[in-house]
Amino acid sequence: MLLLFWLLLNESLEPAQILLGAMLAVVVPLLTRPLQPLAYPRVAKPFLLLRLLVMALIEIIRSCFNVSWLILSPRRDKLNSQFIRIPLDIRNPYGLALLSCLINSTPGTVWVEILPDNYELSLHVFDLHDEQWWINTIKTQYEKPLIEIFK
Repeated sequence: MLLLFWLLLNESLEPAQILLGAMLAVVVPLLTRPLQPLAYPRVAKPFLLLRLLVMALIEIIRSCFNVSWLILSPRRDKLNSQFIRIPLDIRNPYGLALLSCLINSTPGTVWVEILPDNYELSLHVFDLHDEQWWINTIKTQYEKPLIEIFK
């Protein structure tokens, strides 16, 4: 991939550019390997990952409309912004990172922190009406597939 990008950036297929790009494609990963704290993640179920990402994209689009409506509607003063805690079972750092990205990409929710003493996710919800619904949604639609994906 580095070689391909090198050639695209230079807009050239000259032998010198191919040789230089090939050298960079070998040397750069070797030099940056110590920066990788963990081994590359092993994705056990790639189709489940694809399904999760599609479902998350649909949820992000739906939330965009909902939050926009809440902001523009006359009932803005009746919003119920709250922090909630969700107990997490996932421990894989890549799964947690993806969960964080999915939650923070969804308008109306913000991943605040993982509380270290009992491994709970502190989540801010823009307009909270049913805390148990949020807990069930995060646990079943996001966390459960991520645990299976990153076994």
